[in-house]
Amino acid sequence: MNVFGIGLPEMIVILVLALLVFGPKKLPEIGSSLGKAIRGFQDATKEFESELKEGAKPSEPASVASAASAASAATKSAEPTTADPARDA
Repeated sequence: MNVFGIGLPEMIVILVLALLVFGPKKLPEIGSSLGKAIRGFQDATKEFESELKEGAKPSEPASVASAASAASAATKSAEPTTADPARDA
C-alpha cells in the first residue's frame, strides 16, 4: 500500500503520532473534517476540468456554416448590379 509516496510503516507512525497529539476523542472528528476537505477539493478539481473541456470544445459547426452561408447569400443579393454598356448597345 503506497499512498502519496508513503508506505504502510510510515502511515502507522503518522497515525500513532496523531493519536498521541490529538487523543482518541478528537481523532474521528479530525478525520471527518479532513475527509470533507479532500472531497471538496476533488469536486472543485472535477468542476474545473469539466469547465476547461467545455471551453475547449469547438463551436457548433452546423450553426456556424449556416450563418456563414446566410451572410454570403445576403451579401450577394445586396450587391448593386451594373449596366453593361456593350450589352445595351
